[in-house]
Amino acid sequence: MSIDPLWLFLSLIPSGVGLVLFMYGKKQEQWTLAVGGLVLMVYPYFATSIATLIGVGVAIGLAVWCAVRAGW
Repeated sequence: MSIDPLWLFLSLIPSGVGLVLFMYGKKQEQWTLAVGGLVLMVYPYFATSIATLIGVGVAIGLAVWCAVRAGW
């Protein structure tokens, strides 16, 4: 098993954003943000390529943004 250094570095970005989003959502009691942050922290473990990492991250971010805009 080889780990690509670029993938490892890029996986830190959504995990960090997810941590901040989770803590903010938990503090504000907005569970949509908290769950979105939790998903952003966990999904890099399952992304196998850089394209998957970026694509799924953007999709999760857009889904959370749309859910918050819709009032969830």
